[in-house]
Parts: sequence; structure tokens; C-alpha cells
Amino acid sequence: MKSLLGILMLLANLLYQWRVGAEFFTSIGQMTDLIYKERDLVQSLKEYIREEEERLSKIKSWASQVEELTSRSTSDPEGYLAHPVNAYKLVKRLNTDWLTLENLVLQDSTKGFIANLTLQREFFPNEEDETGAAKALMRLQDTYRLDPDVIAKGVLPGTKYVSSLSADDCFGMGKIAYNDGDYYHTVLWMQEALKLLDEGEEATIFKVDVLDYLSYTVFQMGDIHRAVELTRRLLALDSSHDRAGTNLRFFEKLLEKERAEGKINKTTEKEPSTPTSGVYSRPLDYLPERDTYEALCRGEGVKMNPRRQKRLFCRYHDGNGNPFLILGPIKEEDEWDSPRIVRYLDVLSTDEIEKIKELAKPKLARATVRDPKTGVLTTANYRVSKSAWLEEYDDPVVARVNQRMQAITGLTAATAELLQVANYGMGGQYEPHFDFSRRPFDSNLKTDGNRLATYLNYKEEPDVFKRLGTGNRVATFLNYMSDVQAGGATVFPDFGAAIWPRKGTAVFWYNLFRSGEGDYRTRHAACPVLVGCKWVSNKWFHERGQEFLRPCGLTEVD
Repeated sequence: MKSLLGILMLLANLLYQWRVGAEFFTSIGQMTDLIYKERDLVQSLKEYIREEEERLSKIKSWASQVEELTSRSTSDPEGYLAHPVNAYKLVKRLNTDWLTLENLVLQDSTKGFIANLTLQREFFPNEEDETGAAKALMRLQDTYRLDPDVIAKGVLPGTKYVSSLSADDCFGMGKIAYNDGDYYHTVLWMQEALKLLDEGEEATIFKVDVLDYLSYTVFQMGDIHRAVELTRRLLALDSSHDRAGTNLRFFEKLLEKERAEGKINKTTEKEPSTPTSGVYSRPLDYLPERDTYEALCRGEGVKMNPRRQKRLFCRYHDGNGNPFLILGPIKEEDEWDSPRIVRYLDVLSTDEIEKIKELAKPKLARATVRDPKTGVLTTANYRVSKSAWLEEYDDPVVARVNQRMQAITGLTAATAELLQVANYGMGGQYEPHFDFSRRPFDSNLKTDGNRLATYLNYKEEPDVFKRLGTGNRVATFLNYMSDVQAGGATVFPDFGAAIWPRKGTAVFWYNLFRSGEGDYRTRHAACPVLVGCKWVSNKWFHERGQEFLRPCGLTEVD
């Protein structure tokens, strides 16, 4: 564009000279000046053509790359997006990369592309989406103990696609973590970006950019020695970097102060780590059973020994003579003995699943949770999914499925909640929670020590179901409507159970004892989906109407 501007200025100059009366044709001497001006004009034109060709070459290269991606993704959209790296890069591409291309082609002569892009941008992901997608990758990284290198290479279990992260992508991940005050993940992803640059990968970022973030972040993590080392490396690449010079002097003064105070000395001072590898501990957070929960998500720590497994059986279940199941009893498998959790097979057909998904998709909205203090519905980082509620009149299939769940459980669905359908996106999860509303604790209740400790750790909530007039949630019936290639288990941290999704099956458990008291062992979680697209639907049965179907017990733990 600078060349085009130069051409226009030369033309303007020529026109000006023509207007001021220099009758060139009357003097060959003056006309010789025009030869040199035309020569300059041709040079400027050639420079303009060269820049335009470079610009078009970049646009063509971009178009070819994206065309190849869209060819693969449109042939199998859900399978393609089942890979979390593909999902993240799609969000990043639409939010960030297409904007860069838009700036590159703002001089589009036909205005067609720009007009179309402007129209489509209304439906693109935004900054919040890109941040959420990056945090989802970090959540998978933590839960499944994946090194950034594994995620960057994109070789994940259960997927037929391989999608890698570039140095620019890793740098972007690190910046998002840094802006969120998450220095632990900032270090991990900046280190990965630096490693890729050291290996010679071409990128739009420079090592100086990465080292700038990395050196300050490791200082925030308390590693002054490594902060000094990384800052020195930065200055070796760019000696005029003012902030780095100031930081280095500050870091070195802190080290000298520590030596002077006897905290370290030159003889006992540990060797500094290498510039591209620092190992730091993941900070503790708000979830007390974090380690147990994530271990179960990885398939570790399941507490079902062989002796207990012998008590688990499979059978045909006819709902105690329910007319709907006499001719076609349902297959029932024991998943856990105490508390009892059972799995039912062939609960939903493929056609029913597809119909339910079709009905739910237009209604899907970010899933909410109830604030334990106010009882008000709100979104939360510990529940990442979208959900929809289906009425029986939405389609006969909904009424049929509701009737089937009622027949299987022997409970009435008249007081149950609507059928909830949930779809988990990349890194989708629901951290440990109770399905029932917790009531005031009676200190006179006699319970086992572990359960009492758990009971005391959780405060009373408002009676969030009071307005329904149907009592508490007595039971949960959870339908799995998709297989999940990796991750996505339903886990119970209190007693160490992990139940894996199997399309067309359902699991069932009681949330309340027969006395109406909550069974605090049923605190459960939906693990993050590592690879796949997880669809579930569930029905929460309530207390009212079950008085003769599930009579009260004589003790609190009946």
C-alpha cells in the first residue's frame, strides 16, 4: 500500500506541474524530467505489484490451509470436534485468525468477501469463548495428567484425528493463563512455546516475547534463581529491552538480600534449572476431594475388591410385574453394592436418542447451578455443559421414555422433574455435587465417622424445591446417549466408584435414605470429556407420590 501511495503522489505531482503551465511540449529540456519521473513511477508500480503479489500469496496460502481443514471437518463434524485441540483451534481461528485475514484483505476491490465476512462475524466465537476453550484444555491437562507436549502434539487416546498446537497457539494459551493470574499454567505453556521455537518452528512470536512472560512468571512462582537465568537469556537476545534490564537488577538484589540474611549461600545454593524446563507444584484449590475425584476420572483408585465384586450380578428386571416389562424385561447389572447403583441396558434405542438430541439442540443453553446461599440459578466454572428441558408434549418419544423410566424404577414420574438433556463440550464437566437439597443437621443423629465428618463439612442449603411442592430429589435416573472415547466417567469420590458412559444404557441410584435423610455418599461428578462428545439425559424423581411405592424406613439409614 505504501507503493500505491507513492504512485498516487507522483501522479499528483505531475498533474500539478501540468496545471501550473509548464508547457512541456515547447521544451525538450523540460520534457527530459518527465522521463525520470516516469521511471520512478514504474519502479513504484512494480513495488506495488510485488507487495500485492505477496499479500495475495499469503491469502492463497491461508485459503488452502483452511480449505483442507474444512474438507476434513465437514465430513465428520462431531468426530472432528471430539478432539479437544481441534475444538480449541476452531474457536481461536474464528475469534482471532480470521480477524487478521480481514485486515489483510480490507482493500478487497469487489467488497464481496469483506461484506460476507462482516455478516458472518456476528455468529463467530468471541474472546470469552477462546478463553473458555483454552481453560478447557488446561482442565484436561490437569485431570488426566497430560504434559503440554502431549496436548501440543495432539496424539490423544480414542481419536482418529491428530491436531497439533503451534508455538503461537501455546503462547496464546500461556497469555490467557497469565491474564487470569494462573501462573502455574502460564509457566507450562510458555515453556512449551519456547521449546518449539528452540526446535526451529516458524512463528509470528519471538523468543524474547516468551522469555519476557516466562521470566516474570517464574519469579511470581518464587523461583528467583530461574527468573535471573531466563532474564539474562532474554537480554542476550535483546540487550535494549528496558523492562528486562530493570527486572534483572531487581531479581539480583533479591538474591543478594537472601544470601546476606543467610537463607542461601554460594556453597549450598542449588544449581539453577534449565531455561526451558521448570517443574512447579499445582496449587491447591477450593475442592477438598480434588485428588480423589481426578484419580477416579483417570480410572485410578476404584475401591471395588474381588470379594465385593462377587456380590454383583446381572439379571432381567420386570419392574416387579409391571405390565410394560412383563413381555420385555430390561437387562439390569449391578455397578456398586453400597450404596446400590445399577445399570440398565438397552434403555434407549438409537432412533430415540437421535430424536431427543434433535428436540434438545434448539433449546440448549449454558447449564446452571443453584447458589448454596441464595438458591438462585447461576452459571459456574465447575459445571461446563449446555442443557435443555423437554416436556412430554414436545414429542411422543419424550412421553414414552418417561413412562419407561417410571416402569423400570417403580417410582411415579408424576412428581418428577422434566427430562433434562445435557451436552458436554470440550473439557465439559460437573465437579462433585449432590443431586438433593441438604437439610438442617441434627447433631443427635448417629452416623459412621466418615459420613458424619462429610455431613459437618457441608452447610445447610435453602429448600430449593419448596416451590415445587414435591419434596426432595429421592432418586436419579441417568441415560447415556453417546459413547465417549476417553474421559467423561461418572464418579463417586466418597466410596471410590467410576461408571463409564455406554450409549443406550442408564444408571440409577437413590439420593435419599428411606427416612428421607440425604445419603451423603452419593456426592458425584461428571469427569471432563477428554476425547468425544458426551450426551446424557436424566430424570430426577421427587419424594411426593412415592409414599406407597417406596415406604419410609424405621431408622435414619434404612
